[in-house]
Amino acid sequence: MRDTLFSGPEPDPARDAGHLDAPPRVGFFTDTSVCIGCKACEVACKEWNALPEDGMALTGMSYDNTGGLGASTWRHVAFVEQPVPAGRTELPLVERDTGGGATERTGADASGMRWLMSSDVCKHCTHAACLDVCPTGSLFRTEFGSVVVQEDICNGCGVCVPACPYGVIEQRPTDGRAFKCTLCYDRLGAGQEPACAKACPTESIQFGPLDELRERAALRVDQLHEAGVTEARLYGHDPDNGVGGDGAFFLLLDEPEVYGLPPDPVVTTRDLGAMWRHAGTAALSLVAGAALSFALPALTRTTRTKGRR
Repeated sequence: MRDTLFSGPEPDPARDAGHLDAPPRVGFFTDTSVCIGCKACEVACKEWNALPEDGMALTGMSYDNTGGLGASTWRHVAFVEQPVPAGRTELPLVERDTGGGATERTGADASGMRWLMSSDVCKHCTHAACLDVCPTGSLFRTEFGSVVVQEDICNGCGVCVPACPYGVIEQRPTDGRAFKCTLCYDRLGAGQEPACAKACPTESIQFGPLDELRERAALRVDQLHEAGVTEARLYGHDPDNGVGGDGAFFLLLDEPEVYGLPPDPVVTTRDLGAMWRHAGTAALSLVAGAALSFALPALTRTTRTKGRR
């Protein structure tokens, strides 16, 4: 049961949005432990959705050329290159037979650097602030539980941009309208999986019913912990988190901040109901004060007149 209209657990957002015959909610589970940074997901997303190119210039900070999610980048593979922090598990944990019964771990970087890669995307929040604040109805909840922007209705006001707790949705400079991942809404309607999941060669991006993905993710975390990767953890999967759970969640190998993700995101419209109540109370107080300012002098004059008689 949800706590309010804007926050708390919400088991079935599609039906709450009016889709009475909605299918099971679907989403993404991105397992970053098997991401190889090939960017096939980025390319597939751009091709299917006909997104503008980002140019070929590198950022100067890494081998990444797109930098982050944006109006023209609905999938982005983060490249995290940094010295291995003390006490962290060194990846990969693949062992090679060196003969005579001896083995050694391969893939270790002699320089002490580590590479963490993660394909980021819109989280399709259970409580989506971008949808809550849109004044035109351009954003809507689909029957699959995802959140989609209707390009032909968006008026470019940009209200949704600061509302997103993840900084995902963005206005395109060329026309001002806001864009983000649609979970390939058109493909879902045709019974197909999103283009990024279809193109992922390592199954780092998995698509399917959200409940099934959560079970699969929990098993994967157990598997990694048993293999000694104790840092493995899930991010965005919990229906009790600040956005009511994400439709796109992740298996990470370090703290969310390492990947550029907020550690404890909260839907920015969570307190909107309370704010409206306070605003209503303040407005009623002003009206009552104004009425009294007229009523009291009139009452005083009436009392004086009766006294003279």
